[in-house]
Amino acid sequence: MRGSSPRMTGCWLLIPVAFDERVSRKAVRRGIKVASSGNTGRIQARNDLAWAISVGGIGAMLFAALLVAVWYFASTLFLIFAGVLLGVALLAMSNLLGRVTELPHPLRLAAICLLLLALLSGAIFLGGATIAQQATALSGTIKSQVVNLKAFLEKYGVDTSYLDIGSLTAAAAPGAQGADAPASDKPHNLPSAGTIASSGGAILTQTWKIVLGTVGAVGNFFIVVFLGLCFAAQPGVYRRGLIALAPRKHRRNTAVVVDRIGDTLERWLMAQLTTMFAVFLVTWIGLMLLGIPSAFILGVQAGLLTFIPTVGALIGGLIVVLASLASGAFAALSAFVLFLGVHALESYILTPLLQRQALEIPPATLFAFQILLGVVFGVWGLALALPLVAIAKVVIEFVREDGEKDA
Repeated sequence: MRGSSPRMTGCWLLIPVAFDERVSRKAVRRGIKVASSGNTGRIQARNDLAWAISVGGIGAMLFAALLVAVWYFASTLFLIFAGVLLGVALLAMSNLLGRVTELPHPLRLAAICLLLLALLSGAIFLGGATIAQQATALSGTIKSQVVNLKAFLEKYGVDTSYLDIGSLTAAAAPGAQGADAPASDKPHNLPSAGTIASSGGAILTQTWKIVLGTVGAVGNFFIVVFLGLCFAAQPGVYRRGLIALAPRKHRRNTAVVVDRIGDTLERWLMAQLTTMFAVFLVTWIGLMLLGIPSAFILGVQAGLLTFIPTVGALIGGLIVVLASLASGAFAALSAFVLFLGVHALESYILTPLLQRQALEIPPATLFAFQILLGVVFGVWGLALALPLVAIAKVVIEFVREDGEKDA
């Protein structure tokens, strides 16, 4: 610039040339540095990117922590979910009773609980001894038939080493060897003090394991019952509490999703209970007519395993066939035909008729989720895969409908 001093030239160099005209000459002469709008935009973009990275990192860490918590507390979460399902079932029965009578909800729920308690008590006191005897006989029959099946497969060159039935063979072998051994070959020496001590310690260890297992099973049962009664007694309180966890602007949508999930689970549970009772009744009567021992307990296990789709029916049919092998080949074949008939009744008549309005999940999708949850979470995941998939389906359908409305 002509006639400008070195100081003025240095001041002009501090200002970008593209924005000279926007800055007053007075500010330039004083040496004030002016940031351009382009620099401001870049700074804002960097700040936004840093904020997005921070939020994304925190979200990823929270999601990872949630997965770890679910992994470590899976049994407790499934136990709570089982209590929720029991509460939904009791609530569905109470609503069904409400169609007949105009009693308030607490009285209807109390009547349902008393009826279920009376049925359970009657089954225990009137047929408890018979059920225990049949369960013991069935356990022995299954063990012996598994050992016979292992011997049959090994006879024809089939490797059964991958099957975990060595304990059954070992348990059966000592008894047979002891019975066949002559009296002169049996040892008459008294066991040593160390043998007695080790045997006593093993007995105490096994007894302690049995006691802990029994206490744990009974405790889990009462936890599920308590949670179910609490959820069924005051469903509105827990519904409002669940909706309150969502942000205020999403509470209306959350209420719609919660209500849909509740209705879906109610319809599915009532249909499932009806199917379970029908399978139990048909299996019990059919096995009793065929003359299969332990027919009642076999019918009970078939009805209970119906709660687990696909896998439960296969396990129940396998147990029925193995238990029938003790009565001969014809009885086993008849039991297998009965199993096929019961499975056809459940799959092609009861399930489409009763659950047509409740759930429509493709069998391959359900089976895949069952295998996945069963491998990851064990028996709990296998048993509760269907209601979990039903909940996921309701949420996905609502999100899709909401997206179509916004579009």
